[in-house]
Amino acid sequence: MSLRVSRRNFVAGGATLLSLSALGTSALAQETRLRLLWWGSQPRADRTNKVSQLYQTKKPGTSITGEFLGWGDYWPRLATQVAGRNAPDVIQMDYRYIVQYARRGALAPLESYMPAKLNLDDFDKAQIEGGSVDGHLYGVSLGANSAATVLNTTAFKEAGVDLPTQATTWEEFGRIGAEITKAGKRKGMFGMADGSGGEPLFENWLRQRGKALYTADGKIAFGVDDASEWYDMWAKFRVAGACVPADVQALDKNDIETNTVSLGKSAAGFAHSNQFVAYQAMNKDKLALTNYMRVNADSKGGHYRKPSMFFSVSAQSKAVDLAVDYVNFFVKDPEAALLLDVERGIPESSAMREVVAAKLDENGKIALAYVSGLGELAGKLPPPPPAGAGEGELTLRNIAEQVAFGQVSPSDGGKQLVDEITQILARG
Repeated sequence: MSLRVSRRNFVAGGATLLSLSALGTSALAQETRLRLLWWGSQPRADRTNKVSQLYQTKKPGTSITGEFLGWGDYWPRLATQVAGRNAPDVIQMDYRYIVQYARRGALAPLESYMPAKLNLDDFDKAQIEGGSVDGHLYGVSLGANSAATVLNTTAFKEAGVDLPTQATTWEEFGRIGAEITKAGKRKGMFGMADGSGGEPLFENWLRQRGKALYTADGKIAFGVDDASEWYDMWAKFRVAGACVPADVQALDKNDIETNTVSLGKSAAGFAHSNQFVAYQAMNKDKLALTNYMRVNADSKGGHYRKPSMFFSVSAQSKAVDLAVDYVNFFVKDPEAALLLDVERGIPESSAMREVVAAKLDENGKIALAYVSGLGELAGKLPPPPPAGAGEGELTLRNIAEQVAFGQVSPSDGGKQLVDEITQILARG
């Protein structure tokens, strides 16, 4: 890896001592400093920082600095730092971006560190494969989760409306949302968020129809009719008052703090199971989790158990060995597991699952029970999205907003989505 190459370069030739002398202690100090970058909420930052502090107590002389941003700001910051050769040593990576960053040489392959320094022996093989690209391991899963609907049970009860069940369809949920809005128990609260720009929602809906976002070879796997029908469904929800209007949904910056549930603008929103702990911490009302709605009564559901996120190591890092050791500590140390809980998902290590399960509070148990109880609603993990998938997600969201504001019709929006994503993927 990059650290080993650096050492070999220093010891090669007769200028070794002179080189080290000229550099003073800075070169050696680099080996004991790590920079981390992740997206998430303040509760995630608090947990991450506590693990870093624990690591430093067990590795005296090690210095760790971390920075976190919201999802929307994270990816531009990471791209800028990678391009400027100032990437953090440890990078929180998402399933939809890992192919893109790995193939551009931004991530260090990790398989040579296994199992001596990176012990993933008790990880599910499918989750290890999820962090692999072209036969090399580039991401270590930090937890398993699944997409979910977050329900404000207090608001439902106030409105006199029953909670949806695993069998509830989108058509039925639209009626439920409209009932909550019409009840008017809370000023400015609607039944549900506008999920038309949510990629996990759209993917789930496609999977229930026997489709997908992308093919295994990186092509678009849905058509104009699919996309147009998707946008049209949400247009009808807006007309019925089932979901928030466009100006309210525009407040959502794709993070927990600005989700319409957290803002008190909707009784239901869309998230991932690992986020439940943070959602409940930010909401005084009692929350619950349920699956995404079914396309029809006999649908098997479009969920899957996925890596919530990965830790990757930068190929630019001067401390790859230390970064790998930190990642291994993060996913395999019992004390770290207790600090992290299930905020990043259910631990992939079976041993750490047992450690965490024994100490879970009520909110952690809700997240664990949700993922474990999906049953027939959960299918096979799809292949890693192709390079350009991140841009495709933004395109889905941008067009959804245009449709919501009445700037584009659902049918035109569907055609535009397919055309633009096809062009994005063609660029590679």
